[in-house]
Amino acid sequence: PIAGSMVLAAVLLKLGGYGIIRMTPTNISTPLIYPTIAMATWGIIMTGLTCLRKTDLKALIAYSSVGHMGLVASATLIQTPWSTSGAIILMVAHGLTSSMLFCLANMLYERTNTRMLITMRGMQKAMPLMTTYWLIASLTNLALPPTINLIGEIQIMTTLFNWSSLTIMMTAMGTVITAIYSLQMFMTSQQGHLTKDSKEVYPAQTRELLILILHALPILLLTLNSELIH
Repeated sequence: PIAGSMVLAAVLLKLGGYGIIRMTPTNISTPLIYPTIAMATWGIIMTGLTCLRKTDLKALIAYSSVGHMGLVASATLIQTPWSTSGAIILMVAHGLTSSMLFCLANMLYERTNTRMLITMRGMQKAMPLMTTYWLIASLTNLALPPTINLIGEIQIMTTLFNWSSLTIMMTAMGTVITAIYSLQMFMTSQQGHLTKDSKEVYPAQTRELLILILHALPILLLTLNSELIH
């Protein structure tokens, strides 16, 4: 259910990250950190590559969440104030972004009765206002400057690089792949010609726009003043 997906992405997944921060010992030995961070950063790339070939919109957004939480898991293991701060910022930002993407995906599903990306093309012509929210969600998902997502990712990537310069290859590649599949998701679902089954799609309703505004407004406010998180 879409409500479960939104709660999972926005709340429960962040409770897991908070649990990692609280339960990770401050004196964890280095031999344990290396393989764990290596798996987490490698998972960012693998989930990103999986998103590139996903045709199910909801599955694509779910795998994207896993990739972003790989950055959070890596940062929490280093246990520095800078990494912990970056992990908290990214968790809050991604909670809003991922929940918004799940909500948008469900709105398309209610109108097309399918989650396949190829059958959702051309939605900009049917629902131009909702395309604006798709653009906001997609750009924040790929951490466009100066969004709050970028601040969290930059802090985490900087901390990982200071800890080990080899991690920059994994995190940089993961960032590029995230940008590719986020833009691909937006272009595939919004651009192009409407399919025959999509020509009778009804426009966005007021309650749906209110839900989207309640996601987009905190993202904008936190982007203007990220100190609100602390």
